[in-house]
Amino acid sequence: MHGAQSGEGGVTAPPKIQNLLEIDPYLRNFETEIKRRYGCFLNLEKSIEHNEGGYEKFSRGYESFGIHRASDNGIFMKEWAPGAEGVFLRGEFNGWNQTQFPFTKKEYGKWELKIPPNADGSCPIGHNSKIKLVIKTKSGELVDRLSPWASYVTQPDDTKAYDQVFWSPAQKYQFQQPHPKKPESLRIYESHVGIASWEGKIATYKEFAQNVIPRIKNLGYNTIQLMAVMEHAYYASFGYQVTSFFAASSRYGTPEELKEMIDVAHANGITVLLDVVHSHASKNVVDGLNRFDGTDSCYFHGSGRGNHDLWDSRLFNYTEWEVLRFLLSNLRWWIEEYKFDGFRFDGVTSMLYHTHGMGHGFSGDYSEYFGLNTDTESLVYLMLSNHMLHSLYPDFMITIAEEVSGMPALCRPIEEGGQGFDYRLAMALPDMWIKHLKEISDDNWEMGKICHTLANRRYGEKCIAYAESHDQALVGDKTLAFWLMDKEMYTHMSTMSPPNLIIDRGMALHKMIRLITMGLGGEGYLNFIGNEFGHPEWLDFPRAGNNSSYHYCRRQWHLVDDDLLRYKYLNNFDRDMMHLEMKYQWLSHPQNYVSRKHEGDKVVVFDRADKLVFVFNWHPSNSYTDYKIGVNIPGKYKIVLDTDAEQYGGHKRLDHSVDFFTANDPWDNRRCSLMVYIPCRSAFVLAKVD
Repeated sequence: MHGAQSGEGGVTAPPKIQNLLEIDPYLRNFETEIKRRYGCFLNLEKSIEHNEGGYEKFSRGYESFGIHRASDNGIFMKEWAPGAEGVFLRGEFNGWNQTQFPFTKKEYGKWELKIPPNADGSCPIGHNSKIKLVIKTKSGELVDRLSPWASYVTQPDDTKAYDQVFWSPAQKYQFQQPHPKKPESLRIYESHVGIASWEGKIATYKEFAQNVIPRIKNLGYNTIQLMAVMEHAYYASFGYQVTSFFAASSRYGTPEELKEMIDVAHANGITVLLDVVHSHASKNVVDGLNRFDGTDSCYFHGSGRGNHDLWDSRLFNYTEWEVLRFLLSNLRWWIEEYKFDGFRFDGVTSMLYHTHGMGHGFSGDYSEYFGLNTDTESLVYLMLSNHMLHSLYPDFMITIAEEVSGMPALCRPIEEGGQGFDYRLAMALPDMWIKHLKEISDDNWEMGKICHTLANRRYGEKCIAYAESHDQALVGDKTLAFWLMDKEMYTHMSTMSPPNLIIDRGMALHKMIRLITMGLGGEGYLNFIGNEFGHPEWLDFPRAGNNSSYHYCRRQWHLVDDDLLRYKYLNNFDRDMMHLEMKYQWLSHPQNYVSRKHEGDKVVVFDRADKLVFVFNWHPSNSYTDYKIGVNIPGKYKIVLDTDAEQYGGHKRLDHSVDFFTANDPWDNRRCSLMVYIPCRSAFVLAKVD
């Protein structure tokens, strides 16, 4: 239980609120609202403690709800269906008889069913056997539903609804590896299992473990963020229209195969985060949560508040006790059953505001965050989730918020009055890069604006920087590489083809954009699968509009594996950039200072982690000899990464054997200076040699 101090008028103050107010004194004007929110959180936490014995018990709903094989091989089921007039179980095991096995009604809308073992002691429902719930609605109609707690659901073919499958293998997968310790620096490889093959098909957990994890390890990423694992009936939803919250998607294989895949990642020292969707749910009825008990509400708000008009989906009622049990247990399930190490929470902005952020361009005025538009119920749910996860799993738990509004204190601890996330996604960065590539000529790029956007984040709240993610790759948009080089990628990416100005510019900027984003943009870094080598085109899932084609729904690994293609150069650079961060850990180091952003020269210089100096020349044609830059730590420096190096497809205009010695001559608000040669449209990193 959280300690707390009583403030004015009996309002409960977060015990460490003064830390927050010292970090951001502007929040003093909203201290009362911060305390009110914390009080709501504390009251709910106390209720869980009093009524359920605390988080530990409350969040293990999956141990009793849903279907279970009892120790005597009988079957036990429990469901929450407050609006139902009756609940039944049917399936292959009883010839799909609708009413043979009725549930018994219990208190608070709960229903239970016990089926004894067969006469020979065997389980009446076989492993891998199809089952469905039958709900008797208030009108007397009998309708099929899937259990909200179903751990495995399968689709007979693309045209039919999902069936629940009783997953109870004789031999469950035994994990060999413990959770890895929480990384100091997050280097995230955002992944989607289904698209991870070069073939036109849905790839599998086994193929990802065998073919993709070794690539991720080799590149130097230490974290995988897995999309589209929670089961979703519509493949093209990218996993964001979840139908079965406890089921790992059967498109890619079985639950045991996902466990093995995560174990392989852990064996390689890689942390695995789940892209969790608790902001909304699919509108599907027959194989989703919608109208589960025959009513419009149950897990969701009734009427208009329970619908997200833009996403065409349903919105959870976070004040309903059993919804809290369901969602908190869902988080525990993915950790306890599959050994995930943390979560990227999707759609946090939608949760935080009654308007769901729609039609709302946040200006940064604090009244936008602490007014009546903020949805206290959703916000308190996020506080509960973060507090539970970090309390139960302090050694490895990582939570990331996908949040665009800039809600203050989102990534500060609960005891300060924050919402308890570890990181938020720096969502302004990819928007900035796309805008520059689409609308602004190279000559007009403003160094000050680029640096401001990259460095503009709340002090004391960690950000995940990225130049592009899955969002930018979706159909209607293009990958950064394709914005830069477009159709030339089809004809001029061969190492044997003559020099091409578009390819030359594109490859140079691709490397520079990634380096400055990782160098200056946050305390973590994210890359979407395949974009490290400049994956061309865009991402489009099979659907009616493209004749169910998988052509753009794959990763073309053969491009980077072909030694005669230039993709290998971008891959080499990304690998060495990751390994450089691994060595110097600049993402987790608090020190960074932009000493130069010269608009005329198009030069940016900044130092990070004390020992590193990043130098960028964005000018399309001007190179600079004996260019003076500021350095804070005196001594000898060497080039440790160079976008223009030969192994990265550059023009090798820099001599890496040169030692650079500082002069005792202050420059650009730094204590010393160096003279360097900076080729046009290139960047390099200097490291102090001890």
